[in-house]
Amino acid sequence: MMSPSPSFDRATLDCISAPHYEKNGYPFAEWAWLRRNDPVAWIEQPDYDPFWAITRHADIIELSKQPELFQNEPRLAVFSNHLPPPPEASIRHLLNMDPPDHGRYRNVTSKQFTPRVVSGMREKVERITREVLDEAAARGEGDFVRDISAPITIAVIAEMLGVPASDRGLLFRWTNEVIAPEDPEFQRADTSTSTFEQAQIELFQYFDAMSRERRARPKDDIVSVVANGAVNGTPLGPVELLSYYLLLVVAGNETTRNAMTGGMIAFLEHPGQWKALRREAGLLDLAIEEIVRWVSPVIQFCRTPTRDYTLRGKTIRAGQNACLFYPSANRDEEVFPDGDVFRIDRNPNQHLAFGVGEHVCLGAHLARLELHAAFAALRERLVSAELTGPVERARSSFVGGIKRAPMRWEIRPA
Repeated sequence: MMSPSPSFDRATLDCISAPHYEKNGYPFAEWAWLRRNDPVAWIEQPDYDPFWAITRHADIIELSKQPELFQNEPRLAVFSNHLPPPPEASIRHLLNMDPPDHGRYRNVTSKQFTPRVVSGMREKVERITREVLDEAAARGEGDFVRDISAPITIAVIAEMLGVPASDRGLLFRWTNEVIAPEDPEFQRADTSTSTFEQAQIELFQYFDAMSRERRARPKDDIVSVVANGAVNGTPLGPVELLSYYLLLVVAGNETTRNAMTGGMIAFLEHPGQWKALRREAGLLDLAIEEIVRWVSPVIQFCRTPTRDYTLRGKTIRAGQNACLFYPSANRDEEVFPDGDVFRIDRNPNQHLAFGVGEHVCLGAHLARLELHAAFAALRERLVSAELTGPVERARSSFVGGIKRAPMRWEIRPA
């Protein structure tokens, strides 16, 4: 018999504060309540500018497929007022561009992320995965993030960018500081703003020097592609150029790293599903999609309408912010009747974890390849694994960052 769903006081319901996510994980109960009772909800909460919470699958698709009306500028996502947005014109990348610029700038690197090109990286990704698991096997225990998921995903994006192995640690640090500057563990100074700004400055300086080198001596890497790229026949301006690298570094490892870690935790919590995958290799592709749905690494993005728009009887005024909660959509009862169940044979699986419409994830094929390589190798080599301590989450309501997942494991030699 199912337990009754929790009830919430609409005035105090919290679906956005970063400390809430850090302490409790995703607010699935709150989202479920909103889907049932107020799927287009006006949220007013201390320390946050008001916004509309969009929690239904169909509604997120409806808004996402109208990029000219529901724009990404000026608000990328809902952040605390303790974390003010970067100075105007200091960051401009694909996530905060709208048509027609978005498509033009996306085309600069789109050929590097096609299924054909990504498929050609399979051997390299499998090699990186094998080497990382070899090192983890020798330890016998550790932190899944530090020892397995982060080394794999950072190594892949570093090789694609052309960043030397000796600098991979910089990518890891900058990613954490950009994604979760409110987390005390990642703060270098006494404010989240200064942490973000310092990480941005350092990343920009690093890739500015690298770009100058690649213009003089291009190589077969993405830094060379961007450094020598053009939009409408004109080279990328300094802000767009350096912002492109910021996006590639952060999006290129953060979300896949968290999907990989969250997927491993899901299997530990659902051992029957791990046994099913061990029995049947043919389930792997479906399992990857279910991992991505279940974890939903990107929590939310904002869209701002250029004119008034009515959704489910509510009027979203021009200039107001609509916050799209992807993990909520990925458990919407209208699409996933058993969405609170982790089931690796789920088919079809219409999740929105990679987004939808104009801004669908550029690196989705690469993320799937990395996850496939990792879980294919773990399926063959992982004898046993168990958590040895609590899973620690980052203080962020933007990306579902998992900071630590301490485990003991037995991994066979390759």
